[in-house]
Amino acid sequence: MTLPLVVAITGATGVIYGVELLRVLKDLGQPAHLILSEAAGMNFAIETQTSLEEVRSLAAVVYSNKDVGAAVASGSFLTRGMIVAPCTIKTLSAIANSFTYNLVVRAADVQLKEGRKLVLMVRETPLHKGHLELMSRAADCGAVILPPMPAFYHQPKTIMDLVHQSIGKALDQVGIEHKLFRRWSGRQDDKEARSQASGE
Repeated sequence: MTLPLVVAITGATGVIYGVELLRVLKDLGQPAHLILSEAAGMNFAIETQTSLEEVRSLAAVVYSNKDVGAAVASGSFLTRGMIVAPCTIKTLSAIANSFTYNLVVRAADVQLKEGRKLVLMVRETPLHKGHLELMSRAADCGAVILPPMPAFYHQPKTIMDLVHQSIGKALDQVGIEHKLFRRWSGRQDDKEARSQASGE
């Protein structure tokens, strides 16, 4: 049996990370159990041309953020972990303080108490000391803090290349294999790969 991955999309800018994560998981045959925050729904209309119906169709199961009695609210429901993409500072704060006022935070808290991977793709800049302290507190509880910071060693050509690199880093954390970006294998190998790509 393939354990589901819990995916939460909250109201920070960057909901593209969440929807692309769902698309990749579906392509890989990995079931996703989705929780959408209310603010995330508004951001889809602002930032993308993707409807909420399409987003929901990419998941195996969709839960209401108000349903704190859902399956993913219990540690006895087995999952392979959870990715919050993107993660607002408000959600980070609630997770860091175990303030389980909605299903996103409750499901995240479950991952931590059960010793499963919780990946928080925190999306905010600049960061003040309070934000950094919240990240440190969540990390102390076992969360992986993985802001979607673009890398360029894989020679990205499009915005989606950058999005996929961040998603790939998150999938690495939960042990899901993918081919979303070219991995670094050393300077010599990288030089040879670029030479072949350019026809030199």
